[in-house]
Amino acid sequence: MIQLFQNGAYLLNGTELVEDTPEAAAILASKVAEVPSKEEASKNTMAYGILEAHNTSGNMERLQIKFDRLTSHDITFVGIIQTARASGLEKFPVPYVLTNCHNSLCAVGGTINEDDHMFGLSCAKKYGGIYVPPHQAVIHQFAREMLAGCGKMILGSDSHTRYGALGTMACGEGGPEIVKQLLSKTYDINMPGVVAIYLTGKPEKGVGPQDIALSIIGAVFANGYVKNKVMEFVGPGVANLSVDTRIGIDVMTTETTCLSSIWVTDDQVKDFYDMHGRPEEYKELNPGAVTYYDGVVYVDLSQIKPTIAMPFHPSNTYTIEELNANLEDILADVEKKALVSLDGKIPFTLRDKIRNGRLYVEQGVIAGCAGGGFENLCDAADILAGQNIGADAFSLSVYPASQPIFMELVKNGAITKFMAAGATVRTAFCGPCFGAGDVPANKGLSIRHSTRNFPNREGSKITNGQIASVALMDARSIAATAANKGYLTAATDIDVNFTKPKYFFDSSIYANRVYNGVGKADPSVDIQFGPNIVDWPEMIALTDDIMLKVVSEIHDPVTTTDELIPSGETSSYRSNPLGLAEFTLSRKDPAYVGRAKAVQVQEKKRQNGECPLEGDEGLKAAFDAVKAQFPDVKASNTGIGTTIYATKPGDGSAREQAASCQRVLGGMANIAREYATKRYRSNLINWGMLPFLIEEEELPFANLDYIFVPGIRKAVAEKAPVIKAYAIKDGALKAFDLKIGELTDDERQIILDGCLINFYRH
Repeated sequence: MIQLFQNGAYLLNGTELVEDTPEAAAILASKVAEVPSKEEASKNTMAYGILEAHNTSGNMERLQIKFDRLTSHDITFVGIIQTARASGLEKFPVPYVLTNCHNSLCAVGGTINEDDHMFGLSCAKKYGGIYVPPHQAVIHQFAREMLAGCGKMILGSDSHTRYGALGTMACGEGGPEIVKQLLSKTYDINMPGVVAIYLTGKPEKGVGPQDIALSIIGAVFANGYVKNKVMEFVGPGVANLSVDTRIGIDVMTTETTCLSSIWVTDDQVKDFYDMHGRPEEYKELNPGAVTYYDGVVYVDLSQIKPTIAMPFHPSNTYTIEELNANLEDILADVEKKALVSLDGKIPFTLRDKIRNGRLYVEQGVIAGCAGGGFENLCDAADILAGQNIGADAFSLSVYPASQPIFMELVKNGAITKFMAAGATVRTAFCGPCFGAGDVPANKGLSIRHSTRNFPNREGSKITNGQIASVALMDARSIAATAANKGYLTAATDIDVNFTKPKYFFDSSIYANRVYNGVGKADPSVDIQFGPNIVDWPEMIALTDDIMLKVVSEIHDPVTTTDELIPSGETSSYRSNPLGLAEFTLSRKDPAYVGRAKAVQVQEKKRQNGECPLEGDEGLKAAFDAVKAQFPDVKASNTGIGTTIYATKPGDGSAREQAASCQRVLGGMANIAREYATKRYRSNLINWGMLPFLIEEEELPFANLDYIFVPGIRKAVAEKAPVIKAYAIKDGALKAFDLKIGELTDDERQIILDGCLINFYRH
């Protein structure tokens, strides 16, 4: 089904693979008249060509990228624009789309969601942006329909910014990276590795994009095979996939922890651009005649089966056939893994879902950038034609990804099929993907064609004694399960005639409702604020020395951004940095906020010229221990802050608030074995926090211990490879080593200045 090459490989003429083994040179010589060096062949990837065209550094090893277009949604764009305004923003230098698909319901916190929307509209007018009103489209569907272009690059503040199937290299990063682009700065990275996703064969009837995507994620996530690399989709199997199927696979590449993605393009992609009235955006993309890849994921599409990702991660995959055949054993294993994800804080079981030997689920959802596409919904509607979902606990909701898709589904009768079967149909909204819509009942199990199934991602709250869970599936198997009234069923197990109606895109919906201010910035426009829209608090520069208190210690194999700052109703407070910070780690370590605030009180005293040791005996004892070894150290000149330890933090969302919430509560660092994603580490840096790495097998500190780091400012400025730190225990100092890893010169200065806002002010 899926094979990972142990070595790199050469791709010949887009079809034939030659693995980079000792025999490779002879094989290549027999097939190619002139064999390029590995270095030259690496330049023949599609990714290299696109990156080269957008690089401004003149050095392809150290990239400084300027993107063609930018996009954000309504739980990120307020903070981004506020940061950019504080840093000197005058107008948007490239098309910047502000969509409103997350806080669309305007149902939490009074006026604050709609206040954010009006803020966005007024900023689009003032700075020359594009404003997409609520319920018109989810962020990524609008980008596919109206922004993507072959050979283009798009940066988005949502982690699922992926348009590779349309020939567009796109990255999802935290808000500060968008700010840099708005200020005409660059996205700085080392040249990433490129891994071929070689597709062959043709999927069997009933297998959909989520099945293929989950199968790939299951094969590459845990081993980091594509981490921070570009996934380049090639091979003869691409032609056997519709564009909608390619899009559905591509959007899920985020869950592999890759940096970006790109696909070969063909006449089907050309038809997509023609259909959407943008034929000029198409061009054919292919790798060179001899192309070298750093690795290969070999996928035989004909062997892919309907697949399910069980709680609580998209990589926790099984075929539906395998699950149904081994229900007790697999569910017991899922429950065992859940003990880690849930810290054993709440009882969790799925074996009570077994009814008469079959798995019963209470809810199905097909939604958002992954599930709400035209083809997914047409196929699901065909499965449900003449069926009904029954009158028991099971429910089904459907969210078309945009109003143009919705309207075409009305015209071709698919919506009628859904409604007649008992499903409810909603407007474009991302809520089911992050816990702001369709929250199941306590102990409920939901199957969803959406992007993630982390703990509490569906909206339940462990701290309130609630627990529900999500399994990810393809729309077709969700519909098959719905037709069987909630009993888990693979789409390949039913007989259905897929009608495959043609899609007709009607651009008048956007022409009538979307504000397009590109090239029409009007400085005279006043920005419309609301009472929840608050400026970022002032953050100070890095001091010569720092004293850190460990205020949370997390030993999970991976810590998600949802655990660092929960999604759901908390998203309504993302325009209020201090208000949102109250929720930091609230579902993982509820004591965190109180601990962080207590330390911050002492730091505020220091900043105000008062004695920072008064009122905190533990801090005083820590400084006494330090002064015994470092007599010249003064508390008045030493920054006092907090840090968390997490084994591998940052999997999941691009949300900058996972870092900024720690920062506004006095966080100065994270300490980790490794960082799950580049985007989380970048968020830490952009908010002036030190992304420490520790290699010692046994941690020299524990929760609530103090750590003293002398000379940290000098170490950062002088690029010290190793930083000496001291854990303070029982009045004694225990030395250990920390590392920061590679930083650009700008990143070093951002940390020294205290945050990105300070960096640009200076």
